[in-house]
Amino acid sequence: MLLNVGDIVKMRKSHPCGNDLWKITFVGADIKMRCEKCQRVVMLERPVFEKRVKKIVETADGAGA
Repeated sequence: MLLNVGDIVKMRKSHPCGNDLWKITFVGADIKMRCEKCQRVVMLERPVFEKRVKKIVETADGAGA
């Protein structure tokens, strides 16, 4: 899966705050992302992230996927 810092992704399950949109802040062996509603930061291992992500809503360059 090709990810860039700044991408907005939709996860399969929503965060306890009720939001399911996250902004990618770090890409590497782990993926760091920030909740768009409550600004909580979560870091997941890449294989775990790839299982939990539903789709890329918006890419960093502004084009929807």
